[in-house]
Amino acid sequence: MKKIPLRKCTGCGEMKTKKELIRVLKTPEDTIVLDKTGKKNGRGAYLCNDIECFRKARKSKGLERSLQCEIPTEVYDELEKELTTDDAGQ
Repeated sequence: MKKIPLRKCTGCGEMKTKKELIRVLKTPEDTIVLDKTGKKNGRGAYLCNDIECFRKARKSKGLERSLQCEIPTEVYDELEKELTTDDAGQ
């Protein structure tokens, strides 16, 4: 039986499979990006594919704790825009 990797959403705190979550990545160059493939190098934090989870993580600074860095407001705004455009496209 193959083990299915679980990750914790930094917004709602639920454990889900990696495929259900979106990875937010801090690259070695200290930039914050969405990693849709889940395979890029860097430190990752996971969020449900839900704008409400993103807002909870932003309010509680869950992403900042997970990525161990301060995240500028512009980056949060860009991530929120990407998440809302993904939701509209699906």
